[in-house]
Amino acid sequence: MRFNKLSILAGAVMALSSLAAQAAEITGAGATFPAPMYAKWAEAYKAATGNQLNYQAIGSGGGQKQIIAKTVDFGATDDPLGARLAEEKLLQFPAIIGGVVAVVNVPGITPGQLTMNGKVLGDIFRGAITTWNDAKIAAINPGVTLPATPITLVYRSDSSGTTATFTDYLGFTNDKFATEIGIGKTVNWKSGVGGKGNAGVAANVSKIAGSIGYVEYAYAKQNKLAHAAMINRDGKRVQPDDTAFAAATEKANWDSKPGFGISLNDQPGATTWPITTASFILMHLTADKPARSAEALKFFDWAYKNGKQLATDLDYVPMPEAVVTKVQASWKNIKDAQGNPVWK
Repeated sequence: MRFNKLSILAGAVMALSSLAAQAAEITGAGATFPAPMYAKWAEAYKAATGNQLNYQAIGSGGGQKQIIAKTVDFGATDDPLGARLAEEKLLQFPAIIGGVVAVVNVPGITPGQLTMNGKVLGDIFRGAITTWNDAKIAAINPGVTLPATPITLVYRSDSSGTTATFTDYLGFTNDKFATEIGIGKTVNWKSGVGGKGNAGVAANVSKIAGSIGYVEYAYAKQNKLAHAAMINRDGKRVQPDDTAFAAATEKANWDSKPGFGISLNDQPGATTWPITTASFILMHLTADKPARSAEALKFFDWAYKNGKQLATDLDYVPMPEAVVTKVQASWKNIKDAQGNPVWK
């Protein structure tokens, strides 16, 4: 009897060891913009497969650095690399689409009540508009009571793809912003308070009366922040949601830039949200650890096929099927040292 119990115990230990050996762990780092989505996908993926995704939301600049340094299986960025892809020998592909919103902490202002356009938003963030009752804000907000409260800017203190998306849009719509502040992951903010990650900006806006910042829409919803509606390129007042973000992709030419790295900002369409972006994945074309690269691709394959409703629930937009087909065709370019594709 004792022998049987020991045999059963030994068998159980061996079975657990076998399961542990079979379970894969994938590491990624980078953009905070898609982090709520990756957290949901990771939870569902582990439940479905037993495999674990560990994702560090450290900002797009950090994600680019870590994948180049080969310390993670994939990097994530909302600021596509363009010509640097060839230089660093990286593959880039889009994983998810979402929208950036301006969020405010103004007494009496509720989510979606305040309206902005690119020109006024650019003037606020370049420091030319300094109080909430400024005539330029009042002109596009008839009937809204605006206090004489000073405006405090809240911006990303880290190297940020969300900043790149937001400043790219403001540069499209406000020439003086582009000249005075700049466009990119880090820019020359003249004043304000920095926050690390989308979460840091959301936290600071929550705490600072009279503040305005910019975050991915999921962070605005999760933190119950008052977002601003936007007047888009067609002159229509729109609210952020997955439908408005999807509208920005309708005329997108994903083949026009290396690694699908197009801008979705300021796109035409009556229902289009004007500050929209894809979030991208970066992986090495020559995989030092082919099995781990293959596991990372398996995760994104699963997410494309099974993560659509989870994306929609968080007001992200799943990648269109036609784009997914092209993305997965590009995966054959990731190879091991012998030149064999890691994705089969």
